Amino acid sequence: MPKRFNLADMNWKAITPKVLVVSVIILFAAMMRLIPHYPNFTPIAAIALFGGAHLGKRWIAFVLPLAALFISDLFLGFHNLMIPVYIGFALIVLFGTLMHNRVRVPHVIGGSLAGSLVFFLVTNFAVWALTPYYPPTWQGLMTSYTMAIPFLHSGLLGDLFYNALFFGSFYLLQQRYPVLRFSEIKK
Repeated sequence: MPKRFNLADMNWKAITPKVLVVSVIILFAAMMRLIPHYPNFTPIAAIALFGGAHLGKRWIAFVLPLAALFISDLFLGFHNLMIPVYIGFALIVLFGTLMHNRVRVPHVIGGSLAGSLVFFLVTNFAVWALTPYYPPTWQGLMTSYTMAIPFLHSGLLGDLFYNALFFGSFYLLQQRYPVLRFSEIKK
């Protein structure tokens, strides 16, 4: 018989002040997605990069940002391109995990730009492949990318803005509260 989930069996040592603060920032940012905003100027990609960079346990780094995205999608609605969108965000979390313990301004800028570009490439490839909007040709794919350039522009600006806000705010919090500098237990 499979073992049932028991809250008392959880490893509570992984819930450090750093994990709590990062989690609150991520959940707050997910709620910001629900307010009116300029197209693609949202904090979601920044959540993915920020969570990947600051949550030491990989499973938490992936689950928390993607769960925040899913929760906001419960309110916004689902669509047929959800899987490519989640794949794009999972790749951005991966970029964040690569900078774990090496969070520096150039890494954040590079991760932000790379994340925006990868998300653009993945999701617009999916639009071309999974919808009837563009013909299934090389030219159709290039048209899909060309038509989405304004969304890339606003996505880049949003990602840079929110990454600066989240990483900068957390850096300032770490200066004020040194307990936030400690990484959580890795397993």
